[in-house]
Amino acid sequence: MSERTIAAISTPYGRGGVAMIRVSGERAIEVCNKVFSKNLFEIKSNHAVHGEIFHGGEVIDDGIIVIYRAPHSYTGDDTVEIMCHGGILLTQLVLESVIENGAELAEAGEFTQRAFMNGKLGLIGVESVIDSINAESREKLKLAKSTSTLSKKIAELYDELKILLSSIYVYIDYPDEDLEDVQKDSLSERLNKLCAGLNLLMQTYRTGRAINEGILTVICGKPNTGKSSLLNRLVGADKAIVTEIPGTTRDIIEETISAGKILLRLCDTAGIRQTDDTVEVIGVNRAIQRLDEAELVLIVFDISEELDSDDFELIKKINGNVIAILNKSDLPAKIDIEYIKNTFPNTVTISAVNGEGIMELLQTIEKMYAGGEINYNETAILRNLRQYTSVKSAFDAVSEAVISLETGYTQDVVGLDLEIAMAKLGEIDGRAVSEDIVHEIFSRFCVGK
Repeated sequence: MSERTIAAISTPYGRGGVAMIRVSGERAIEVCNKVFSKNLFEIKSNHAVHGEIFHGGEVIDDGIIVIYRAPHSYTGDDTVEIMCHGGILLTQLVLESVIENGAELAEAGEFTQRAFMNGKLGLIGVESVIDSINAESREKLKLAKSTSTLSKKIAELYDELKILLSSIYVYIDYPDEDLEDVQKDSLSERLNKLCAGLNLLMQTYRTGRAINEGILTVICGKPNTGKSSLLNRLVGADKAIVTEIPGTTRDIIEETISAGKILLRLCDTAGIRQTDDTVEVIGVNRAIQRLDEAELVLIVFDISEELDSDDFELIKKINGNVIAILNKSDLPAKIDIEYIKNTFPNTVTISAVNGEGIMELLQTIEKMYAGGEINYNETAILRNLRQYTSVKSAFDAVSEAVISLETGYTQDVVGLDLEIAMAKLGEIDGRAVSEDIVHEIFSRFCVGK
């Protein structure tokens, strides 16, 4: 049990019907007993009790207390949750009373960090907590709640590595015993199967990242093709100024929206063209820089205008994942549609003004990053760079083991590669992880969680 007893307000700052102050640690019940009218030592675990709350010897509110005794609590330590009326001053006074009676103010994420240190949560579960809190879409919430599926998959791969490694080292450590060597063909087959499993898991990162973090999506095109109108249509609000004057957008406008299962971090950029306008040149340069950073580019063409030199220059700058958008479908078409479709396999015709084709555009984007239904109870999905990097490192190490085996190295060399792979997989759920990684993860938490 943690010696330091911590406390924090766990509900958002502001006025509301109810607020909660969480207290956790070795002296949690003792501390809260001093600020509550009932004897908390006599209260059963997981039972709610109503009573009066004190500050400086005076009653300041009546509320409800729930006690969770170790190890059956969120943190694994004795934990008390005080529910009071949700006034800003009142909530602060309850927290002050708890601190004056022996608790210390919790740091950001310290309750969840204790849950991790006490073995109540692995790092995958910890990340699930913060992702649930920050969820911007129902799909992201579903992904955050699929912790057990990913944990199970990582455990399966880890256990297979452990079995292979122990088989290799038992034979090496006890050469005089009557033990069967791990046959090369059998070992090679199992290592290749491991590689395939790790590679398959790695491929899920594209979808997981699109759902969890969003895809940096840049809307680009010449001036007056309807880029800002498209942004406004996708966002559902007038976020960008729209006029008939070319070059109206001078700086980058950013918004986040849902495209089916995935999130798009949209950037509307200045129209890219040759210009002598000093301010517009800055906007154009920023737009070009954003193109280099983009994971998805929506290049917008005016269907009612023929292609010109600015269009062809812009097309040369585009690479990676691109969707060509033929805007202004409500006007007569003059653009070379066949050329655009031959240049960009993903081409969608829309009208940003009346909304025609917008649903097709969103569906096209979704298919690129998360096609088909996802069964979160059966499909393990990597959802952040930390998880992906660890699996990629494990995959590289097992691949090296395969190469070592095929090129005639002894099994102890293969074992060294497998040890690296195990360590990397162990980082994912916290079996073997550095303090720096733990600190980085918990730095994303708010105080009170």
